[in-house]
Amino acid sequence: MQRRDFLAKAGAGAAALSLAACGKNEESKTAAPAAPAVHGALPEIKWRLTSSFPKSLDTIHGAADILANRLRAMTGGKFDIRVFPAGEIVPGLQALDAVQQGTVECCHTCSYYYVGKDKTFGFGTSIPFGMTARQMNAWIYFGGGQQLLDEFYANYNVLSFAGGNTGTQMGGWWRKEVYTVADLKGVKMRIAGLGGAVFSALGIVPQQIAGSDIYPALEKGTIDAAEWVGPYDDEKLGFYKVASNYYYPGWWEPGPVIHFFVNKAEWAKLPKEYQEAFQAAAHEANVTMAAEYDHKNPTALARLMQAGVKVREFSSEILKASAQAAAELYADEAGKNPAFKKIHAEYDKYRRTQAAWFSLAERRMDGFLQTGK
Repeated sequence: MQRRDFLAKAGAGAAALSLAACGKNEESKTAAPAAPAVHGALPEIKWRLTSSFPKSLDTIHGAADILANRLRAMTGGKFDIRVFPAGEIVPGLQALDAVQQGTVECCHTCSYYYVGKDKTFGFGTSIPFGMTARQMNAWIYFGGGQQLLDEFYANYNVLSFAGGNTGTQMGGWWRKEVYTVADLKGVKMRIAGLGGAVFSALGIVPQQIAGSDIYPALEKGTIDAAEWVGPYDDEKLGFYKVASNYYYPGWWEPGPVIHFFVNKAEWAKLPKEYQEAFQAAAHEANVTMAAEYDHKNPTALARLMQAGVKVREFSSEILKASAQAAAELYADEAGKNPAFKKIHAEYDKYRRTQAAWFSLAERRMDGFLQTGK
């Protein structure tokens, strides 16, 4: 990538993503949930939502505010969800546990933060070399993904609702350049989900660190590299000040979904109208986050490059080795984990179908628009 080419493209305007996320979930799957008419006789309900993200990350944390604000608007203030950023009720990486245990009614978090419990949690967010944001929406809303995920999440006393997507992420901030698999050995890297397990097979020492704690760890040298989301959030967190090599693509997160998880017992108590309103608001949060990141990332990357950040591409050697390690991880886990095997079989079949379509019209169109060739 040439710096001047990127800056020229960024200056021409930022693209907004139009997602095919308009599916009703289990019942009709033909239209997005409509905002219901809420009657005056319905009860006043107050919930608490704990987020895995600090309020300073306005786009990813903001999806929870979209949910809460839309619910208040649709119910005349009767269904009131108060949003708490990471750390105010529980640490960011304990959000799901708080919902499971009934400490709070719902949370906004990434499913793959909990792969330590079961690697099957990875499918809810993103798996290495998996599906993109649009493909994940298609799978969840229309391809049976919602049912598969909720069957698994039922073991943890929660229901799930897609509540955001960052789009394909960057490959993180590295103190030193990496060219070969040998360069990865011994590198301590903050990386979430199954990406850490894949990189571990190549010699990386993965670290699971909440977003607000990454910068101090990178600054102090506790870690040598860190990935978070993409240019807009990464600029806010200041990673470029302590690590100047910015790699792409984030192959471990092609289209990561952020979920709202709701305690099953609390969900069952809601009037049907409030359940419908919640689903409609979650849809809005899901589509809005993706579009907002697509709007903000191009100009943020331009600013980072102007500040001297070096944008670097992972070598084919590293990508191929990572893909092979991911395939081996999936085969191994499927051989010993029935839940993982069940979802992976359906997920991968759907991914292949999507890839065949996207490799046709989408790939050629994207290629021509980006290069003119």
